[in-house]
Amino acid sequence: MNVIVTAGPTFESLDQVRRLTNFSTGRLGCELAGYLTAWGCEVTLLLGEQATYRGERQARTVAQFTTTASLREQLHALSSKPFGAIFHAAAVSDFAFGKIWARTVQGSLMEVTGGKLPTRQGSLLAELIPTPKILGELRKWFPQAILVGWKYEVEGNRAEVLRLAETQIAECQTDACAANGAAYGPGFGLVRPGGKCTHAADVLALFGQLEALLAESTGKSP
Repeated sequence: MNVIVTAGPTFESLDQVRRLTNFSTGRLGCELAGYLTAWGCEVTLLLGEQATYRGERQARTVAQFTTTASLREQLHALSSKPFGAIFHAAAVSDFAFGKIWARTVQGSLMEVTGGKLPTRQGSLLAELIPTPKILGELRKWFPQAILVGWKYEVEGNRAEVLRLAETQIAECQTDACAANGAAYGPGFGLVRPGGKCTHAADVLALFGQLEALLAESTGKSP
């Protein structure tokens, strides 16, 4: 089976020297790519340029992305090829920069642009605008594929995270959502449509559940 794994962070440029990004090493996605490769899948790993994980990257193809738009373009381009599953574990920036203003010595705001925005004059105010939700487009691009998203939350409790995972599944028409983060607690929850959740104590247990999901959905090994 041909599968895609996305991993690591996107970034959004403030100017030519400064960026907004996420705290994501890319480790989980890289390890998932290696696990699926060992299982027999032909894996295409899309890895964020800013990923800090330096472990093995076992995949048939490894390509880097930068911004949210870059990742979106690469996934869209791959939709012309037959993929059986997409595991969207990348930490996509929720916001990109819009207009930037500098506060003058008189206290008024002046819009600024340029390759390196000036900071000596005082503080900058940045407009943050939402980035497109890539996960919501995958069903349109890969109508027959098994789609698995991620829901990482640091605030709230496990019940709230699972509710958000169920919402993601319904809105994005995915087949499962892996929930984790401080709000979930130790381990992972693999959420399926209808609110069914199976707990995984660690990464290997989660990968085993994802393997079972592929086998269940296809009725055969890769």
